Amino acid sequence: MKKTISLVATITTLLFSTIGLVRPQQTVKADDLPVVCLGSSLTNSQRNGTLSTLSDPLNGASYQTINITGADLVKYLNPSGSNFTTNSGVWSSAMIQKTAQGSGINVRILDYQGRNNITTITANQYKNAAVTAGIADANIYVTSAVPIDGSGALAGVYAAYSKTGENLNQSQVNAAQDEMGTLSKITKENKDKDGYSDAQLNNAVAGAKQEMGKVGNNISDSQIRDIVNNQININHLGDTINNNQKQQIINVLIEIRNSGALKDNKFKEQAGAVSANIKKNAKNIFDKINTQENRNWLERMWDNVTNFFSHLFSGAIVINF
Repeated sequence: MKKTISLVATITTLLFSTIGLVRPQQTVKADDLPVVCLGSSLTNSQRNGTLSTLSDPLNGASYQTINITGADLVKYLNPSGSNFTTNSGVWSSAMIQKTAQGSGINVRILDYQGRNNITTITANQYKNAAVTAGIADANIYVTSAVPIDGSGALAGVYAAYSKTGENLNQSQVNAAQDEMGTLSKITKENKDKDGYSDAQLNNAVAGAKQEMGKVGNNISDSQIRDIVNNQININHLGDTINNNQKQQIINVLIEIRNSGALKDNKFKEQAGAVSANIKKNAKNIFDKINTQENRNWLERMWDNVTNFFSHLFSGAIVINF
């Protein structure tokens, strides 16, 4: 009898110990799946090629698709000044994939059949625009079957957010599109100039947004101006960014403040993550500019002051100019 009870107890223990291994398989919500946004003007061949290009990073994982039409361009982009109609063609396509909290925005522009057809907008410009629009913690992939500037590519991402019930603030979307256009224009104007790169410009803007987030929604125009001046110096753009371009950046950041973006607690974190991402991906550029020789005079003077007092009583004072 004791042996029988012992056997039953053993079997019972084994059953309970393995309950965790026989749980019902968890179902992935459709809203959590990556969303592939396809331009409605694609031919069947282009559509298949675009699907293949955008889904390749998923390594066979499930995804959902939506079609982006001229009506979506009208809805999301015309309020910022574009002139699309419901009959406008849409070729640029994108995929958005949610990632872990705090991971930030990552953007990759994917070649279509070996060619980058996004001719104007850069990955860093997309990153900054996404943060401004209110998108957080996501991988975004962009491609096009035909050469196109790429300024409308995020319309699909905006539509994808709406599909999952996370409607974006249109004022922030407007600011994001204006920001993307402004930064693209400044990069075009400074193309091939020594000491300039799109990475430096976008890092300056991301850094400025992070600093604005620390102050909050009540930040003044003059504070924004000071932040921009500081970020331009930090990123060693003082010799390339002219006063007109600087004012354009200030105006965009004021528009971002007015859009209500700074009310989102995630804004500062996401801007900081974009800045870190830009510097990581352009390490060769930032390693080159962040040298002792390239640091500005005020930074070196401050080092000299602190060096003087720290060594005042040790008899070893070093002055660097």
